[in-house]
Amino acid sequence: DTLRRMGERGDIIRTMQRELSARFPERAAADRVIQDSSDMPPIVGRVVARGLTDEVHDRHYLIVDGIDGRSHFIGIGKGDAVEALPVDAIVRVVSSPRGAREVDRTIVAVAAANDGHYTVDAHLRFDPNASEAFAETHVRRLEAMRRVMRSVEREADGRWVIAPDHLKRAAAFEARLAVDRPVTVELLSSIPLDILKTMNAATWLDRELTAEGPIPLRDAGFGRAVRSAQIARQAWLVEQELAEQVSGRIAYRPDMLASLQQREVLTVAKRISDELGKPFEEARQGDRIDGVFKRRIDLASGRFALVEKSREFSLVPWRPILERHVGKPVAGVLRDGGVSWTIGRGRGGPVID
Repeated sequence: DTLRRMGERGDIIRTMQRELSARFPERAAADRVIQDSSDMPPIVGRVVARGLTDEVHDRHYLIVDGIDGRSHFIGIGKGDAVEALPVDAIVRVVSSPRGAREVDRTIVAVAAANDGHYTVDAHLRFDPNASEAFAETHVRRLEAMRRVMRSVEREADGRWVIAPDHLKRAAAFEARLAVDRPVTVELLSSIPLDILKTMNAATWLDRELTAEGPIPLRDAGFGRAVRSAQIARQAWLVEQELAEQVSGRIAYRPDMLASLQQREVLTVAKRISDELGKPFEEARQGDRIDGVFKRRIDLASGRFALVEKSREFSLVPWRPILERHVGKPVAGVLRDGGVSWTIGRGRGGPVID
């Protein structure tokens, strides 16, 4: 076992040497870190490379050039657990949870008040402020546990039997999932940093510049590059009259992010309009969205769903759950932060908040 671990570490070091020396020859070897995927701090940075560590068991890795000035080798588990990421995409990588979640504790609490059983109706009685859509997320959790580990049972009448050791079973379920997916990779920007400096869109740089708690940057490596890009972005925003210098600091217009997002959406919508031969209808807060979900559109400002109607189309905030409903009728209401979707034009279909 010791020799195998030494061999694996040697392979990793050679891989990092090959990938990093070609792009960052000035970086010191001391700034290269092999991360333990099960217990590591959140890492934000740009993707340098992705590859296989174990072809037989389908184990993949990422090399991430972090804003902390260091380069990180991270095992990401099975290939299909993490979406395809372009080189220089900006990502946030965190260890997957290993213990029971809040959803599991809620299920146990509802079952304790309902003779050891969980149902949506029991949940709504237990918490009158909960929505039916929120309760359904707990059902999906139970269905996943039953499908993967057979660690929970559903009776013929639809009631879920919650065992006294349910939290322990939930923790075992998370540990099982973590074998194939030890980390969660969040895509912050698919567009490289240099392009973001003058991009007419609500970019990751803009969200960081206006955040109440921006990510700390080290004055080295990618952290230094991000700081330089932020300064260039601020100058561009001032030129665009979306920000101004006030007493030695940069003040951003309250609607800056919304204005930048609208610029990008309108530009992309014009291209899609030419493609579809239909006009674009801009969706606004409170509008009802009703049409067929065609595909996901990835923009610098975020991900959007293309919903096509008989005479026009709209671009609205995308939700991962929609991926399973390409080509199907959907309906919903656009609210602050997203859309509450109903699959099947609201005719008794499931609601997705």
